[in-house]
Amino acid sequence: MIAATTDAPAPALPAIQRPAIVVAAILVLWLGTVLWTDSATMAAVLLVGIGLGIALYHAAFGFTVAYRRAIVDRELSGIVAQAAMLIVASLLFAPMLAAGEVFGHGVGGAIAPVGIDMLTGAFLFGIGMQLGGACASGTLFTVGGGSPRMLVVLVCFCAGSWWGTLDLPWWRALPSLPPISLAQAIGWLPAILLQAMTLGQILWLLYRFGGRVRRPLWWNGRFSGTALLRGPWPLLLGALALAVLNAVMLALTGSPWGVTWGFTLWGAKTAAALGWDPATSVFWSADWTRIALTQSVLASTTSVSDMGIVIGAFLAAALAGALRPAWRIGWRPLAAAVIGGLLMGYGARLAYGCNIGAFFSGVASTSLHGWAWIAMALPGSLIGIRLRPWFNLANP
Repeated sequence: MIAATTDAPAPALPAIQRPAIVVAAILVLWLGTVLWTDSATMAAVLLVGIGLGIALYHAAFGFTVAYRRAIVDRELSGIVAQAAMLIVASLLFAPMLAAGEVFGHGVGGAIAPVGIDMLTGAFLFGIGMQLGGACASGTLFTVGGGSPRMLVVLVCFCAGSWWGTLDLPWWRALPSLPPISLAQAIGWLPAILLQAMTLGQILWLLYRFGGRVRRPLWWNGRFSGTALLRGPWPLLLGALALAVLNAVMLALTGSPWGVTWGFTLWGAKTAAALGWDPATSVFWSADWTRIALTQSVLASTTSVSDMGIVIGAFLAAALAGALRPAWRIGWRPLAAAVIGGLLMGYGARLAYGCNIGAFFSGVASTSLHGWAWIAMALPGSLIGIRLRPWFNLANP
């Protein structure tokens, strides 16, 4: 399934953008110091986020583009990499979740109900990520990589996620199945084997229907320290890094990697600063949400890791010499950024997360909702792909 590669020499990399590296170093030192004085764990979470940002950027690891390439061009490299990532993460999660604790503190998987709210949210998210051009993690690493358009997506993502919390009580009252963990139902080893077999069957079917891997999945004998530092990385290295770092996040915080709660918090804090009264919302009147809203954004592990992803991607882009923001944005791509960001934010809040918190961490936790999420996000993604040309957005 792996396409043949040539031995042609790689093009010379652009010069390292040293001023940007200095800025990134200052940000890391300042933010790391602030976090360390309060919690060594939060400082470690920042470092994990930075590692995630570097891996996402250097491997150009995007869920959204992988789905689009698979649907439009039948190009499966991103799908194969995601399958490998899910299997590795499941294996790493299993001993920790089976034990129920790591380093003396409890751990829990990303397990959520499957209901009308979740399914609708995943469908809306699928449309939104194709219009926006990236999922939640993709939005963060492209913002860090210097994309002004994706900054618009991020702002609207935060707004849509806050908007979703206002309607959440109504959605949660709709019919829903209870949370289902495959590992709890049939055991960890059978659950992981079942998921691996399912992923393998999906890849086999895609291959039988004309899918092919055309992007190299690994280095073709040209690995070097320079390539590791400056990129680009092969997809499988990015997949492995994301799986390992997600497991590290689980061990550090007791919860798997998530992204969109940070956006929700940023959106709610911005709305409150602009005059919105949280007491008018059922969701934000609960004790835990009220406390989260009154605390600093640096008190949230998700918020801190999100910041780390942006900084890590900024650092990776500077090392690659690729920080070249394109400030001219047509009104149609800009409109797609606004609509896509709002749909992703609203959908993620309904669906217990995005490609990361719901799909990646959900499947790695053997939660049924992770599979249900992707089953609904893909049809939404197909609609989003069909809408992209109207917004002057190219499909590969």
